[in-house]
Amino acid sequence: MTDHSAIPFLQARGLTKRFSGVTALDNVSLSVERGEVHAVIGENGAGKSTLMKILAGVQQQDNGEILLDGAPVKLNGVNQALNQGIALIHQELNLADNLEVGANIFLGREPKTCGFLNSKRIHREASQFLSMVGLEINPRTLVGSLTIGVQQMVEIAKALSVNARILIMDEPTSSLSQTETEELFRVIANLKAQGVTIIYISHRLFEIETIADRVTILRDGKNAGRLSKDEISHDAMVEAMVGRDISKFYARKSYAKNTAQLEVKSLRTQSWPQHTIDLEVRAGEMVGIAGLVGAGRTELLRAIFGIDKALSGSITVSGQKLTNLNCRTAINAGIAMVPEDRKNEGLILETGTRNNIGLPGLDRHRKAWLFANSGHEKADSERFTREMRIKTSNDSQQVRYLSGGNQQKVVIGKWLSMNPTVLLLDEPTRGVDIGAKQEIYRLMEELAAQGVAILFVSSEMEEVISMSDRVLVMHEGRIAGELSRNDASEEAIMHLATGGRAAHPTEPKEDQ
Repeated sequence: MTDHSAIPFLQARGLTKRFSGVTALDNVSLSVERGEVHAVIGENGAGKSTLMKILAGVQQQDNGEILLDGAPVKLNGVNQALNQGIALIHQELNLADNLEVGANIFLGREPKTCGFLNSKRIHREASQFLSMVGLEINPRTLVGSLTIGVQQMVEIAKALSVNARILIMDEPTSSLSQTETEELFRVIANLKAQGVTIIYISHRLFEIETIADRVTILRDGKNAGRLSKDEISHDAMVEAMVGRDISKFYARKSYAKNTAQLEVKSLRTQSWPQHTIDLEVRAGEMVGIAGLVGAGRTELLRAIFGIDKALSGSITVSGQKLTNLNCRTAINAGIAMVPEDRKNEGLILETGTRNNIGLPGLDRHRKAWLFANSGHEKADSERFTREMRIKTSNDSQQVRYLSGGNQQKVVIGKWLSMNPTVLLLDEPTRGVDIGAKQEIYRLMEELAAQGVAILFVSSEMEEVISMSDRVLVMHEGRIAGELSRNDASEEAIMHLATGGRAAHPTEPKEDQ
């Protein structure tokens, strides 16, 4: 008689997957126990997403096999995976904003009575699954009215409604606040206690240290190592992921000069019209903007760049006050902005690196004011692909097929082709691996050394503290306080971000 306790709950053996001649997975194996939190980590392009999609039936492997409780299974589609109890929760949530919570949970599987929708049963059973993830909300609530954190819990409840035994979570905290992340960890602990298996993907290594029982590391589409609970540490994970020791992960020096490159005075945004904002960024300075989700950080950058029309106030670049601010005048004045949502706002996914990098300069480099300057476009593409180490087969390869880190480099590269004097970065390293982060940090430092003024928003506390010459902390649409590099700490930032008063008035500081 077979001893099932000695057999891994889920096994992937020798999985191989190729796309147009490119090997995404090369003989990858994975072993997951019942009721454990198993983390899968690796740099962008390591094969994590491909592996998860195969396990969830979204894609099928070219070679290898998958076993559940020791028995081979065929996952030739999402429904077959769901029937086996495997559910994938994507980084981009798959909920219908215009439908109720209950309708989302049972979408496509609505219970009916005599051919008619059984709304009472939907609401009753939806409430049970919501309770399992700690949500005490009315199932009749529209999903669009919920925060991202609550929507994440609804996604988990939806997965539990199909009796999921294995939940695959892909970057589940990328858009969550600290409080929402802690709530998610509590839910994961409860699910684990109920015997649900969690496969967890995240670039935030401190999360892995907090919740993972074991870690599988992928590198270049291959297995690069495994760590047991007592072996999991930041350094061990980094070294296994990148194949080298990164001892000075956040090392930088200041290049700030006296000249104010960007001045914002009495700016009122549409999101927080009751508050005005004043700030300045000097040439060669990196100023980080911290704050909780919804504090108005993104809205501030969008107003400075002219995406959203400011209600009042002035913006001055290199001593010139901008009038009739919109994106075109901002670009002409030397402002560039890398948005938070690179896929929807930063890239044209169906085109290659060449077209994307050349896009901002179409007007500036047009031949005879009519035709695109293909020679200039190609030269820029070759230059920034080389300088930024963008991994792509050729300059026509659609950027949708690049890793997240390489996509982010394309977004940054297209704006650098315009030689900006002010660079706005909204979550510059969101969803990219530790190696790509280091390259983006190196690039930011090189730009600062050239005198570019950098104003960036980040939800990663380590990033803000380590990369900023000064930190501006926002709370409910206003700058609650300013911290020097020496004074910036997690405690000081969180004090201001949660509505605490600044320890000292935030008067403009003179250079020493």
